[in-house]
Amino acid sequence: MSATVLMAMHHLHFLKPSPTVTPRFLPNYPLSTPLSFSTRYDGRLRTASTLSVRCSRSDELPEISKAAPSQSIVGDLLDYLNESWTQFHATAEAKKQLLAAGFHLLNENEEWDLKPGGRYFFTRNMSSLVAFAVGEKYTLGSGFHVIAAHTDSPCPKLKPRSASSKSGYLMMNVQTYGGGLWHTWFDRDLSVAGRAIVRANDGSFLHKLVKVERPLLRIPTLAIHLDRAVNTDGFKPNLETHLVPLLGNKHEACTKSEEKISQSSSSKPAHHPLLLQVLSDHLGCSSDEIVNLELNVCDTQPSCLGGGNDEFIFSGRLDNLASSFCALRALVDSCKQSADLSAEHAIRMIALFDNEEVGSSSVHGAGAPTMFQAMRRIVNCLAQDYVSEDGFDRAIRQSFLVSADMAHGVHPNYSDKYEEHHRPELQKGIVIKHNANQRYATSGVTAFLFKEVARIHGLPTQEFVVRNDMGCGSTIGPILASGVGIRTVDCGIPQLSMHSVREMCGKEDIDTAYQHFKAFYSSFSSIDKKLSVDY
Repeated sequence: MSATVLMAMHHLHFLKPSPTVTPRFLPNYPLSTPLSFSTRYDGRLRTASTLSVRCSRSDELPEISKAAPSQSIVGDLLDYLNESWTQFHATAEAKKQLLAAGFHLLNENEEWDLKPGGRYFFTRNMSSLVAFAVGEKYTLGSGFHVIAAHTDSPCPKLKPRSASSKSGYLMMNVQTYGGGLWHTWFDRDLSVAGRAIVRANDGSFLHKLVKVERPLLRIPTLAIHLDRAVNTDGFKPNLETHLVPLLGNKHEACTKSEEKISQSSSSKPAHHPLLLQVLSDHLGCSSDEIVNLELNVCDTQPSCLGGGNDEFIFSGRLDNLASSFCALRALVDSCKQSADLSAEHAIRMIALFDNEEVGSSSVHGAGAPTMFQAMRRIVNCLAQDYVSEDGFDRAIRQSFLVSADMAHGVHPNYSDKYEEHHRPELQKGIVIKHNANQRYATSGVTAFLFKEVARIHGLPTQEFVVRNDMGCGSTIGPILASGVGIRTVDCGIPQLSMHSVREMCGKEDIDTAYQHFKAFYSSFSSIDKKLSVDY
């Protein structure tokens, strides 16, 4: 993003709810129920065509006509995005949906009792999750069909000691997480969300999620009058000194409160009492019962539809919650009916990991053996007393992993940054990623198998290769592929503004990805049998 565009950015702040209207929301789909919208209030009601969706509940979305091939999940994705401000909330929301769908919650610390036809899941750190459904015709050595994604996104995170003061303001020190486009976080209505460890009355400690939905913070830019060269030399903030959110004025009451706390403890408080008071109000506890915090700075603007025909999704955290939700929904819907697993030999699985944006090397990242430990436990549990050559190793040979992470859609203003013959477009289907240096794990065989799923079901696909004179990002695909040698394809939904505070993708691509993932679960077993490689 250019400096000129940056200085022109303005955050839509929803001040006053509008009356219920019937907007031009999903073109060509009949509207059976009016939708509630919120607008910028400037003294007049905006027309329906300019409204932004504040929180598009799925029960408010129009029904797709019976002629449509499947039900759209776009409204449900918007719900998921608006609930999932952090990796913790994304995992908790996935947990909620799995329980509602009849999946059984497992505990990694306890013995598992699994059966063919069963559906199960577990969470780790409440920021990663593994869910699976066992085919009713499972036999020892049958493979796993996995879609893996990640729950984290680049953002500023509060430092362990966040409280600071500058020029009469209460400031909050942050550390940058991942490779964010940090200039996009300036002049936004921000807040905090994450988790707290709270002391209970009986002396035990509770893990609670918290999300302050009102604008609480802001990182203001410097006026152009004091930085005349910003539009010619570029906006180059110092991430330690300039990317510091402002919480409030340092009122006398706040100062006395801080002094009182300082006198009762050996050091200054780690966080501003004002912040702790806001959090305790949301958590339903007193400030001194909060013993630890792990908070992200988050944008408060809701996820919504945009574009002249509402063809785009505008939202934070599309990378990679869009992939996570499509995988989650595909797994749930692929085994919703009892007959869905009746002819299945394989185990259908999703794995949603944390910490991909910083390399995946954590106990809840893809670099940990979480998924493969679960696979081995599943195989051993289902084997019962059956004794033969190691079932887990044979299962891996028959398994297939779809590494789903958002892809680079061609940018109309920077098309020269893309390889001439591999320029994925929005609304044209899922993107298969290739890299000869194994930054992506796709091979000729895995690309063929994944595209064959799409071909059989009439779904479009695209392909991406980075230019030879540019560096290439990576995904959890190569990490997982090399872990135990599982066949892997890297793919993603094309998007723009990747790693910005506000990203965008095509609405149609969400439904296409969901349909592709669902088709993968239902069709891969039969397709894989037709291909011989090492025979």
